[in-house]
Amino acid sequence: MNTTRKIGEIAAETGLTVRTLHYYEEIGLIAPESRTDAGHRLYGDKAVERLYKISLLRQLGLPLESVQAGLDSPSNDLPTLLAEHLIAVDQRLAAEHRLRARLARLNTTLESNEDTAGALLNVMEDMTMLETNLDRRIAILIYEDLEEAFNYLTRVYGFGPGELTRHPDGTVVHGEIQAGDGEFWLHGESEQWALRSPQNVGSTTGLMAIMVDDVDAHYEASVERGADIRYAPVDQPYGYREYSAVDIGGHMWSFMKPL
Repeated sequence: MNTTRKIGEIAAETGLTVRTLHYYEEIGLIAPESRTDAGHRLYGDKAVERLYKISLLRQLGLPLESVQAGLDSPSNDLPTLLAEHLIAVDQRLAAEHRLRARLARLNTTLESNEDTAGALLNVMEDMTMLETNLDRRIAILIYEDLEEAFNYLTRVYGFGPGELTRHPDGTVVHGEIQAGDGEFWLHGESEQWALRSPQNVGSTTGLMAIMVDDVDAHYEASVERGADIRYAPVDQPYGYREYSAVDIGGHMWSFMKPL
């Protein structure tokens, strides 16, 4: 029996955003099985299976451009991926149980003359093993107008559109853009936390570096869309060809590829 679900139901059940699902469809990773008479996307069981594979491959660190190949690989059939996922979960659970046992034992013998330093080293070893799975990094950029920044970044630089969260009055209070194997969050200015966009500060203390397949082609497309270029593509002595641009919020971007 094939059960179909609307895109909102898929988003609610998986924790993914509707915009992310739209983006996956846009780049060819997943497609709805059919549509309702009103045009709403419907996803069947095969699509759910494929979405699980996408999510797992992303969790394993594959960039989006490599996920397609991973999905089509015979070695990544559902039984194999489930078995590997189960092994990974079991390993993490085993490490967590071992860490808990060591902490409990250390807590009860803290006042004794046992080798506390050695026990702490063992605890830290287990902590490090668990921390190796916490490798998701998100850069948060500050803008005065989040919706304007979101539209600019997706239109001019070709970033994938993520989620826009709005206040009940319609004001955008949070934005996300997809960038290859990661994402950026867009945050508004704040008096409370002394957050200002580089545009309003008058300087910037950092820049975003994005790897692209073809630096010159990306440069030409960005110029055509109105990018504020700081320097055209050039081969750098540190082994990259790159060009640089500044967005409407004053953030500097370098688009590059290894020589």
